[in-house]
Amino acid sequence: MTGPTPAAAERTARTGALARLGRAALALLPSPADYRDLRRTWRGDVIAGITVGIVALPLALAFGVSSGAGAEAGLVTAIVAGIVAAVFGGSNVQVSGPTGAMVVVLAPIVASHGAGVLALVGVLAGVIVVVAGVLRLGRAVSYIPWPVIEGFTLGIAIIIFLQQVPAAVGSAPGESTNAAVAAVQSLAAVEWPDAAWSIGIVAVVAAIMLVAPRLHPKLPGSIIAIIVVSAVAVLVQAPVATIGELPAGLPAPALPTADWAAMSGLAGAALTVAALAAIESLLSARVAASISDTGPYDADRELVGQGLASVAAGLFGGMPATGAIARTAVNVRSGGRTRLAAVVHALLLLAIVLVGGAVVAVIPLAALAGVLMVTATRMISFATVRTVLGSTRSDAVVFVVTAVITVSFDLIYAVLIGIAVAAFFALRALSRSSGVHREELPPPAEPGDERIALFRLEGALFFGAAERMLERVGDIRGIEVVIIRMSQLQLLDATGAQVITELITALERRGVTVLVKGIRADHLGVATRVGVVSSLRHQNHLFDDLGLAVAHARSHVARAHPVAE
Repeated sequence: MTGPTPAAAERTARTGALARLGRAALALLPSPADYRDLRRTWRGDVIAGITVGIVALPLALAFGVSSGAGAEAGLVTAIVAGIVAAVFGGSNVQVSGPTGAMVVVLAPIVASHGAGVLALVGVLAGVIVVVAGVLRLGRAVSYIPWPVIEGFTLGIAIIIFLQQVPAAVGSAPGESTNAAVAAVQSLAAVEWPDAAWSIGIVAVVAAIMLVAPRLHPKLPGSIIAIIVVSAVAVLVQAPVATIGELPAGLPAPALPTADWAAMSGLAGAALTVAALAAIESLLSARVAASISDTGPYDADRELVGQGLASVAAGLFGGMPATGAIARTAVNVRSGGRTRLAAVVHALLLLAIVLVGGAVVAVIPLAALAGVLMVTATRMISFATVRTVLGSTRSDAVVFVVTAVITVSFDLIYAVLIGIAVAAFFALRALSRSSGVHREELPPPAEPGDERIALFRLEGALFFGAAERMLERVGDIRGIEVVIIRMSQLQLLDATGAQVITELITALERRGVTVLVKGIRADHLGVATRVGVVSSLRHQNHLFDDLGLAVAHARSHVARAHPVAE
């Protein structure tokens, strides 16, 4: 009986590959399984969605204003991106929309290029995030160390607070794109006594937001605060800036105007926005999975959903969106269990836009500044800060460096530099855990044993530790045979294998015979390819048993120095 022909085997392999590709593509798309628990949870989802919508309204307005795009852009983003991400994302409870971290990135872009570029940046960034999801890059966020995440969060909170200083004192924003410098510049332009009204509004909003949860955990302090100060401001005709009139509905979708010059000029901004959108969304989804019993999240599908959400928001004139940790946490704690909760939150915001635009228009900008200042303060967990700073010196350095760079320079650079610093400390610790130890030969002792050196390699032999091993073994004198034990070696990379090859070559050149014992199976490939095995004088100088290696070494010395009878 003959087997399949080569052509049939090739067709079978091609069919199998296409089937796997199809299953992978379907895993990134919505499915009925997303809503299998809806009959049991829909009431809780609706209540949670309404609760999140109430919390999200002032934040959407505030983030839109703070970015420079306007309150309308914030609402559009919360509505459109909220629905798209809920349907296509990889988390059952993630709530998406404009966030403080994204505002930190977008504000300088708006200051440099104008608010008109946000739609194009959102579409470009969204496409990049979708591609990252298709390429299965979602799990990359798991490699970001905890101190980097906490330092990044602290830096964002500080920037959000500083960005609200101009509106809080009723002055124009400073010219600098750095939040700290711009805050100082705006303080220099304060006009009294009108500034007292804005400062008073911020104080009242902060007080209500801090007191409301103590009266009852479910009281929406931000909404109550905005209603109170807006009503007072209208009654007394306070001299403060307000949001202004909003369109009665969503704008018609349209492709953003773009040419090659515009796209190439905004490529860097789009990459930064895409990186931030991916990082923040995946972190938020991971937090949601850890505090809810709604099942794990699909990181790659989450990237696809968030990318599509930013594209959709851009088509409607909104801004790039990400998963929002605070709103997602409110959703989970309010009983949200399926994607319906996030959809309800977006529909509630849409209803407010359709019927409540005139009411929203009279909200003072200082009230939104107060909401964001309190929100930024709540982002900082002083207990977490103390824990990180008190853990290890290296973690404390990573945390501080990430936070300082976030505030002083750039969010993405802060994450990359934080990861690099953390990697340096991790490699240093790994290098220190490795070692080269000279051991005694197994008894009983025999004449000539002083001419044999047995070295045990342990831990990790990689580029960070290899040089030390080369110095330790290479300095031996008066030795004719060296046995290198590699069975205790946990990690061997190409650099480590190359150093061993160079060591063997150098010793053999000096007339020292080298025997290698116990190359692990998972190290044999790299050791063979780099040249460890071929650098030995004879192929039979490679051993699996220490006793045989020692016996061979003693035999070699005995032949070189025969004992006179």
